[in-house]
Amino acid sequence: MSSHREAPEISKDPVADSTDVYAFVSPDRPDTVTLISNYIPLEDPAGGPNFFEFGDDVLYRILVDNDGDGKPDVTYEFRFYNVVSNPKTFLYNTGQIATLDSPSWNRKQFYSVTRISKGYRGRVKIEVLGKDLPCPPCNIGPRSTPNYSGLGNAAINELRDGTRVFAGQRLDGFYVDLGSIFDLGTLRPFQNLHLLNMPGAAEGVDALRSFNVHSIAIQVPIGHLTRDGSTPTDPMSPTSVIGVYASASRRKALIRDDRGNTYQTGPYAQVSRLGNPLFNEVIVPMGDKDKWNGLSPDKDSAFAKYVAQPELAKLLPVLYPGVFPNLAAYTADRADLLAILLTGLPAGIIPGFQNFTGTTQADLLRLNVAIPPASNPNILGILGGDLAGFPNGRRVQDDVTTIELRAIAGATIPLVDPSYTPDGAAALISDGTGGPVVLDGTSPPTPANVSYLATFPFLDHPQSGYDTVPLGAGAP
Repeated sequence: MSSHREAPEISKDPVADSTDVYAFVSPDRPDTVTLISNYIPLEDPAGGPNFFEFGDDVLYRILVDNDGDGKPDVTYEFRFYNVVSNPKTFLYNTGQIATLDSPSWNRKQFYSVTRISKGYRGRVKIEVLGKDLPCPPCNIGPRSTPNYSGLGNAAINELRDGTRVFAGQRLDGFYVDLGSIFDLGTLRPFQNLHLLNMPGAAEGVDALRSFNVHSIAIQVPIGHLTRDGSTPTDPMSPTSVIGVYASASRRKALIRDDRGNTYQTGPYAQVSRLGNPLFNEVIVPMGDKDKWNGLSPDKDSAFAKYVAQPELAKLLPVLYPGVFPNLAAYTADRADLLAILLTGLPAGIIPGFQNFTGTTQADLLRLNVAIPPASNPNILGILGGDLAGFPNGRRVQDDVTTIELRAIAGATIPLVDPSYTPDGAAALISDGTGGPVVLDGTSPPTPANVSYLATFPFLDHPQSGYDTVPLGAGAP
């Protein structure tokens, strides 16, 4: 979770495993959209001497559908390569890394950014926006990377078309009680009500609080993403909605020689993708997870049956006896989840809002770019009355675990079926990592255990290896 190790095959290939995708109107530049895709789940900051990096044999993409057919109209491609200064040392760095071109940094990584878009009469336009752009090093510790914020900020690149881009290590902005949830669906604040009950806890334990990820972040003028090149101001206009997902691809053939070298050849094949958080993780069953990762979103009607009758919605009344009687009795297809996850919400459901992309069912993170950033964001997004938050795109701080748990528990059914009364617990259910659960169902404005930046790339500088203490051993 959100998409950390979500399918059997991709869990063996972490550099190609997308963990989270974010899309939101930028609070620091409201005429732009920020798109972020994270890779390499559960990075232990102290994981040397071969510290983490993007795959130089992986094609990374962030893709935007702006006409509702589930196919990309604008694609940003990222390709990485490494430069080793001294192959005769095992060390990542031989002294302090003071700058991005420091000779003490032995294994540097660089990348290119290419924009592919549909032009006049469907003609494909390919633009190389930047090349030989530097990534920052991993955050090793106070001796090796004494001014890490300076290194991270220096790796923010301004491109010629008004786009900003960053690629490198970040603190994982997602928060979730993995240890509890995957222990038979336990939610610590409510585990006294679980079938196998234990005393309830005030909060959940954020299992990701000391882990990093590798992020690709790009901040793009809104007009570069919309179907007509405009910057919409009317939230009800179809041109104001875009759909976003990310993917990673490898060449189809892998060759190993007798000297330990590996080579890839042939066309690229998609090995992972991600739009909405938790889709493949929680909605798609084990037997279809690898297949889902290899398909494009316009094929997602084949998976709609799992959204219409989600397994977790059937498990909740079993795991929490007597807590969800209305949910247990509801047998109709979940039109609310089908809309939220596969088509977007049409006009008339929520006053002043829609993020409907059409009838094509596709797992896309749908963003209405005419909704401005919130002055006082609520991490429960639309469920908390904040139209700038998930599932209108996704901001880095949004508590998507709680939002999706409450939706699956029935909190959103009345949007499409006014005759349904949600169980009282549907407005309260949470894993508790967004802050203490309170009885009125509200949430603190920011999560309790994660820090963020106020400006691009928004995900905070990574945890250093030296400062990392194993979970349960006390805070660093």
